[in-house]
Amino acid sequence: MASRSSILLAMVMLAALFAVGLCTTPLTFQVGKGSKPGHLILTPNVATISDVEIKEHGGDDFSFTLKEGPTGTWTLDTKAPLKYPLCIRFAVKSGGYRIADDVIPADFKAGTTYKTTLSI
Repeated sequence: MASRSSILLAMVMLAALFAVGLCTTPLTFQVGKGSKPGHLILTPNVATISDVEIKEHGGDDFSFTLKEGPTGTWTLDTKAPLKYPLCIRFAVKSGGYRIADDVIPADFKAGTTYKTTLSI
């Protein structure tokens, strides 16, 4: 039979694992200054993402890959204006891909931060 201290230790460890699992950050993207329909600059509020791609409104796939900048920004230049709202797909450095649907609206404003329904 397990001693009380062993049971208590097991309960504390489970509680700690549960608490660590709940420590996530709601993901947001800020549209950078200078962004316009064919030039998009995004800055996520977390540094744990990579491989950022965009799907236009009505698009079938994520056909635009953003370029990572040195300051945690992601940039895309297109010849034609993008069709908004945009969906964003990205890799999480801890594993797997996530998709944030319709994050950047058609009437976006540079300098504005847009919330997603995801937490990282």
